Amino acid sequence: MPEPTATPAWQQTLLRAWTQRGLLAWALWPLSVLYGLLVAGHAWLYRFGLLTAQRVATPVVVVGNVVAGGAGKTPVVMALAEHLKQRGIRVGIISRGYGRSLTGCHEVTAQRPAQQVGDEPALMHRRTSAPVFVAEKRVQAAQALLARYPGTQLILSDDGLQHLPLHRDLEIGVFDERGVGNGFLLPAGPLREPWPRRLDLVLRSGTEPAFEGFRTRRQLADFAVTQDGQQLPLAELASCGEPLLALAAIAQPELFFSMLRDKGLRLAHTQALPDHYDYGSWSGNQHKGYRLICTEKDAVKLWPLCPDALAVPLQVVLPDDFWAAFDAHVDALLARAPRP
Repeated sequence: MPEPTATPAWQQTLLRAWTQRGLLAWALWPLSVLYGLLVAGHAWLYRFGLLTAQRVATPVVVVGNVVAGGAGKTPVVMALAEHLKQRGIRVGIISRGYGRSLTGCHEVTAQRPAQQVGDEPALMHRRTSAPVFVAEKRVQAAQALLARYPGTQLILSDDGLQHLPLHRDLEIGVFDERGVGNGFLLPAGPLREPWPRRLDLVLRSGTEPAFEGFRTRRQLADFAVTQDGQQLPLAELASCGEPLLALAAIAQPELFFSMLRDKGLRLAHTQALPDHYDYGSWSGNQHKGYRLICTEKDAVKLWPLCPDALAVPLQVVLPDDFWAAFDAHVDALLARAPRP
C-alpha cells in the first residue's frame, strides 16, 4: 500500500492562489461572493434576534482564527489553560474534535484513543490535565463539561469564532505569518468570514502581518518527550548521531522539519502526512532502523503503534503585555460571573 502524501497537488495550487489576487483567485471570486452572502445571512439572523446565541453558566473564551488552516490555536489554548491553572482558576476546554471517529458529545480521557476524540483534544488533555469535552455543537460540549465539573470557573473553546450558537464573553484571534492572505473569502481566498472584524485580543506571528496585535513566537522545546513522559534533550539526540525519521501530520509539516534541523538534528528521512492523519493505514516498515520523531499532536495517535517514538512539544511564547490584558479581561468576567 503506498504511503499517503501530505497535500494533493490541487490543494497546493489553491494554497498558493490564496497568497495573492491572481488569475485563479479572481476566477473563484464569484463563488466567494456567494459564500460571503451565506455568512452574512447567518450572522444577520443572530444580529436581529431570529436566532439566539445560548449562554452557559460559566464565561466562555473563544480562541480561533478567521483563515482556513492551522494558525497555532491549540498551543495558545494550552498556554492559556496552564496560565489560568497557575492563577488558581478552574478551567475546562471544549472543542469540535476535528477528524475524530466518534460522533456526539464525549469527555476526553487518557483511556480513549485519540482517533476517537481527535488529536488536538487528546493533546490538550494530556498536556494540561484540564477537563476536555468534544461535540459537534459546542453548546452541548460546554453544558456536559459543567454538568460533570460544576466547579469550573471558565471555559476555553479551541476554535469556534464562526460558531455563533454559543455565546462567547471574550474572543481571541490567532494569526500566523500568512496574515489574511489575499483578503478574499473562501474559496478564492483563505478567509472564513469578512475581515476586518472585531476581536477582543489579537495574537500574531510572522514578519508581515496585515494588522496590529500582540506579537507571539512559536518555537520547539529543547527536549523531546517519550510516551511515559520522560524528557530527552535535543542536544543529546543531535550529538549521538542516531538516524531519525521525522513525521508530521499538521498544516505546515515542512516548518516542523525545518525547526528540527535548526535544533541541530540530522534527519535521515522526513514524511509529511495529511493534517489530522489517523495513522490507521500508516506503515513504517520501509523505515525500519530509524528512530521516529514527531509533533505531540501526532504522538498521541502514533504511540500505540510505535511506543518508542519521540514527540517534540511546540511552545508558544506570549508577551507580558498580552498576559496583562488577558488577565484584566478574565478578572472582569469572573467578577461578573455567579460564584459556583
